[in-house]
Amino acid sequence: MSELDRDHDIVVYGASGFVGVLVAKYLAEHAPAATRVALAGRSETKLTEVKQRLGVDWPIVVADASDTPALEKLAAGTRVVITTVGPYAKYGRAIVRACAAAGTDYVDLTGEVLFARQSIDDNHELARSTGARIVHSCGFDSIPSDIGVHVLDQAVKADNAGELTDTTLVVTSMRGGLSGGTIDSMRHQLDTVKSDRKLRRIAASPYSLSPDRAAEPDLGRQEDVVVLRGEEINPRLRGRLAPFVMASYNTRVVRRSNALREWAYGRQFRYREAMSVGASPLSPVMAFATKLGLGALIVGLSLPPTRFVLDRVLPKPGEGPDEQSRNSGHFTMDLFTTTTTGERYTARVKAKGDPGYAATAIMLGESALALAHDRDDLPRSEGGVLTPATAIGDALVTRLRAAGMEITARKC
Repeated sequence: MSELDRDHDIVVYGASGFVGVLVAKYLAEHAPAATRVALAGRSETKLTEVKQRLGVDWPIVVADASDTPALEKLAAGTRVVITTVGPYAKYGRAIVRACAAAGTDYVDLTGEVLFARQSIDDNHELARSTGARIVHSCGFDSIPSDIGVHVLDQAVKADNAGELTDTTLVVTSMRGGLSGGTIDSMRHQLDTVKSDRKLRRIAASPYSLSPDRAAEPDLGRQEDVVVLRGEEINPRLRGRLAPFVMASYNTRVVRRSNALREWAYGRQFRYREAMSVGASPLSPVMAFATKLGLGALIVGLSLPPTRFVLDRVLPKPGEGPDEQSRNSGHFTMDLFTTTTTGERYTARVKAKGDPGYAATAIMLGESALALAHDRDDLPRSEGGVLTPATAIGDALVTRLRAAGMEITARKC
């Protein structure tokens, strides 16, 4: 894909939405001066307002999510598409298909397992044939998880210490809210699986995003909603660990990365995620309360009477925290593994800013910039529906570190 074949380097689709504006603002402040950025969405008026607010002179591309010809023209005119238009299962299929067909790289923020599975089935082989890198989940879902395991594996291989076995990501510190878009995606997926047993099985499978389920090793039951003792993971961890709300999606992305790399992390690689609730005597109560709370949220969103109540109090799509709240957020994720040689390693992914907004804008923006500008540093690939680690890899690690994120890995 030559630069000269396209009018733009990056198109931000959904640029007038809450997260879209944040991503566009990040690019306005951090993209190299020569980067040809365009703003896209369904309302020219709103896009013009965004241009004026950001003080940029970028082109505008008008395209509705239901207008396939317009989306095909958009995809054919750029090298990389960023889309923040969700729920992706409802609004995202046509733009993914257009990018796969046009040989255009693509990044999004989805945490919807059924959408990602459908995208793999519909677009992987087409994208391989055109060379397009279709990269889902380039925000808080699931870059810290996917890139964290990537650098952990690199540290182990650099020391010739074997392969990864039991590996756990622990959210050791986090401040930030659940976005309205995430809630809306949860609603949509719950509605979808209610009447389809096959889709429920896909959503529940730990290998739902695997390229070849039959080829996966038999590692027994792998649960996502778990309460653990910190000492089970690493001797330095104290207290109980509660379930992490995005574990059921992030774990599947990481397992796909392992499979796409022909199980380079290891055939005994088992991966899970949890969240620290501290080391006080009350930590067991807090951990189980978190588990019950997550279950109650799912049940509440599934039943019409309780959904009506929750819809009035939960964040709505397009809503988000103010600038002060976004800037005061943060997250720290620590990963722990034991290798096949018995060595222990740890990695850390840490960033300032609300995870779902400020930090996500950085991760999504840098993912697109890496695809646009760092072609020689990307992992070797024929294209396809990939993951952040397999599509962007070290180029993304370098960019995120330069953007202020801490990404480290070492022997314990």
